[in-house]
Order: sequence, then C-alpha cells, then structure tokens
Amino acid sequence: MGRFPTAGHLAPWAGLCPGNHESAGKRRSGKARKGDAALRTALCEAAWAAAHTKEGYLPAQYRRFLRRFGKKNENKAAFALAHTLIVIIWHVLAEGCEYEELGGDYFIRHRPARCAPPVHRRG
Repeated sequence: MGRFPTAGHLAPWAGLCPGNHESAGKRRSGKARKGDAALRTALCEAAWAAAHTKEGYLPAQYRRFLRRFGKKNENKAAFALAHTLIVIIWHVLAEGCEYEELGGDYFIRHRPARCAPPVHRRG
C-alpha cells in the first residue's frame, strides 16, 4: 500500500470513484473512471453480497445510499458501497490494523438528531 498515500489515491486506480463533470452549474454524466477491471468487478460483487446480509455497518450503509439515490438506483448504491469497501481495505492494509465492525446502528448513534423522529412543540 506504500504506492497509494491515501485511500483517495487507491479508489481511482481501482475505478471506484464517481465521475464529476459540472460546468456553469449544469451537471453532466457522472460516469466512473476506468480502472483495474478485475478489482472493480470483484469489489462490486463483494458489495452486493455485503449489502444483502442481515445486519452490520455495510448493509446499513447500503440502505442509506438507497434512500439517497432512490430505489431505482440499486446499482449506484452498490457501486458506492464498493467505494466504501476499498477505503476500508486501504485502512486495514496501510495501517496494519484489524477491521472493527461499527454495527448497523452506527448512523443512529452518531447522528441522533437526524435519525430521531421530529418533536412537535405547542407554542
């Protein structure tokens, strides 16, 4: 991993970064870059498998992406989850640490104000 100083350098090499083509306030195709086809395919398959497990951080992240992108964009959500996977892989290999499962309730624990139901006050 010494060749990639950050996870942000590894993800484009693997072809797992979303494209960004914006000019004059207009957003055009956000097609992803080309990269290592075998690695990209393997990580997308791993993302699909991780997304359909019962509980954990990765399925929670996938559901969060689905809410953001819409139900029709399951492929986009899986691609975003593959990007999450490559970032996790970089941290495990570069820092020599073990993967620590954050849990399916991670987003609720760290942003309780956003996830809590709205409080209606009478006034």
